[in-house]
Amino acid sequence: MLDLSRILAGPTCTQLLGDLGAEVIKVERPGHGDDTRAWGPPFVKDAEGRDTAESAYYLCANRNKRSIAIDFTHPDGAALVRRLAGASDVLVENYRVGTLAKHGLDHATLAAEHPALVYCSITGFGQTGPRKDEPGYDFLAQGIGGIMSLTGEREGMPMKVGVAVADVMCGMYACVGILAALRHRDHTGCGQHIDLALYDSQIAWLINAATTYFVGGQLPGRWGNAHPNIVPYQAFATADGHVIVAVGNDAQFRRFSEVAGRAWAEDPRFATNAERLRHRELLVGEIAAVLKERTVESWIDALKAVKVPVGPVNTLDRVFADPQTQERAMTIQMEHSAGAAIELLGNPLNLSETPVSYRRPPPVRGEHTDAVLQEMLSVEPETLATWKRAGVIE
Repeated sequence: MLDLSRILAGPTCTQLLGDLGAEVIKVERPGHGDDTRAWGPPFVKDAEGRDTAESAYYLCANRNKRSIAIDFTHPDGAALVRRLAGASDVLVENYRVGTLAKHGLDHATLAAEHPALVYCSITGFGQTGPRKDEPGYDFLAQGIGGIMSLTGEREGMPMKVGVAVADVMCGMYACVGILAALRHRDHTGCGQHIDLALYDSQIAWLINAATTYFVGGQLPGRWGNAHPNIVPYQAFATADGHVIVAVGNDAQFRRFSEVAGRAWAEDPRFATNAERLRHRELLVGEIAAVLKERTVESWIDALKAVKVPVGPVNTLDRVFADPQTQERAMTIQMEHSAGAAIELLGNPLNLSETPVSYRRPPPVRGEHTDAVLQEMLSVEPETLATWKRAGVIE
């Protein structure tokens, strides 16, 4: 797999495929590389404890890859990438529409030479439409695509999600599309072009908010930590922190009411979810007052005992100290080539016959240029030296 993508959406996709066993060749610009390498601090430490040029942000989406540095704006560099594409099953890129065509690296050109190639283009707004030439970033996608209108306190500003979730979800869609295209290629011998946009994927995961708008005809608002269709289903302050109460049905509400020592479930205004929605402010106010009387741990113990969904609002230190997180191997350690051990998030896929593997730490820029070009294209050392002097490769 040839990975010409940078930042997050494309690299998320290719890392996931790398975890599943794909051999991923990350093509980077000499002297610069993936933009996220510089998105720090913090940076990876070398064996002496000094900062390297590898940011923590870069680490999140670039394991199981080999990095080669090629300047494809140089004719010899473009020719090299075309040869590598011919030796690959998949190419992933996230350049603005038309950028790669200038160098003969667009889908139409490569498909003519390599009809079995699966070519995935990730852009802000897709290959068509009035916005196709606009740059795309996660923050813009969250705003233009609607999720920010649903996120935040009711009277507060619209809010983006705390991580670049539009990028991440777009990478997930890209992975699914590539796997489907490879399945088709296996049956027919034909590759295809996957045209994927941050904007489109952001809209796609509006999910029930969108269908509620379609069916009800009214714009959904922001509910903070509350749920637009279920009550009580939100975070509440306790005596020493916050607890999430996620009552999903009337039977759970009855048990919740009993633990709280209140007769809410017997009150016609609160007996059903539909009535609780109508009297949301009254009920939530009463619940909030009661939950402040006890600690987070006390409420969790009491509600878990009667099978009412409940949980804390954990900071990351608590997340990664949780025995469940550790049991599920959601953190891993790898030895970085800079000399220090790094901790990374694990892959959540648990496959019984073909488990994910962690074979390579996130590479430094151009770490594998010589090896890849010699292995895949049989380039002679003298030729590599000539290209390095000309700035074609690094």
